[in-house]
Amino acid sequence: MQPLNGITVVSLEQAIAAPFATRQLADLGARVIKVERPDGGDFARNYDERVKGLASHFVWCNRSKESIALDLKSPRGVEVLGKLVARADVLVQNLAPGATARMGFSHEALKEKHPGLIVCDISGYGGDGPHRDRKAYDLLIQAEAGFLSVTGTPDDMAKAAISVADISAGMYAYSNILAALIERGKTGKGRRIDISMLESMAEWMSYPMYYAYDGAPPPPRVGAAHATIYPYGPFPAADGDVMLGIQNEREWSAFCGQVLKAPELARDARFDTNARRTANRDALRAIIVETFAELTVDETIARLGSAGVANASVNDMARLWKHPQLAARGRWTTVGTAAGDIPALLPPGMNEARMDPVPSPGEHTAQILAELGYS
Repeated sequence: MQPLNGITVVSLEQAIAAPFATRQLADLGARVIKVERPDGGDFARNYDERVKGLASHFVWCNRSKESIALDLKSPRGVEVLGKLVARADVLVQNLAPGATARMGFSHEALKEKHPGLIVCDISGYGGDGPHRDRKAYDLLIQAEAGFLSVTGTPDDMAKAAISVADISAGMYAYSNILAALIERGKTGKGRRIDISMLESMAEWMSYPMYYAYDGAPPPPRVGAAHATIYPYGPFPAADGDVMLGIQNEREWSAFCGQVLKAPELARDARFDTNARRTANRDALRAIIVETFAELTVDETIARLGSAGVANASVNDMARLWKHPQLAARGRWTTVGTAAGDIPALLPPGMNEARMDPVPSPGEHTAQILAELGYS
């Protein structure tokens, strides 16, 4: 039996943040009813066609759900949604600010009739405040939250290549919903959860904010290197790049003696603390690059491993698909789609997750309407 068996989630969701949150709930066994527009459904279905003609974002975030197509601009569509909500434990939405309230589905409008209902609103900036009504997409929130100011190179800022603002909001929605379900088990009462992408990313940005505390300079943009720890980042070997990280003086000493074969560097006044290594990173990088130029990637990783220095391969997507550790730990399974089965990773920490198909638009409309008593 999965932890959330018996829990029903109704979600007015689109794009990434809310679908990612509800997919985690579905993984744990919750019944997730995804409400979509009749004219094509969630617009994320059309982001690309890379997975057998289906969108990569969509298949990632929407397995194990049921899709019902409702016209929420019509009285009958709103009526059906009301019946769905009456049977639900959780209502999740990330529509435009105020949209669900105008339809009568805010927590305030529902809490007296459905006191046990948990309502989770996900938005760009939150349910109030001067920025409440601003449109919010992932890249815009990366900018607003200061993420772009510390990511990239000295010459060019760079966005995260994945939807970090959406993912952070989705994960905070997920964890808050789980906490609210536990609370409801004790009190019998639901609650409203107000998740904003800005606040989620601001929490993730707390380290660089504290680093720049009280007007101090912020972390510089240093590409794939670490802004405040050195050496920590990618370095070229003879036939490719190697990622390594030095976290303490013991590792630094081992790195100098066993990897660089220059034990005297550990005592060099330019490099004998992390602060000095960071301040003199250009000089230290030149020494490391000169040594690594004589070694292959495999030879470099072997030296780093023998010295107890943390390291990693700089993989592309093709190598990640084939990563031996994921295979050895049995992390791959399959899920169904309208275009056939596709590989899928089991959720972290779970070996018995629910892994049901990705729904087609409105695939479960007739079944769900029949449950509600409609012909």
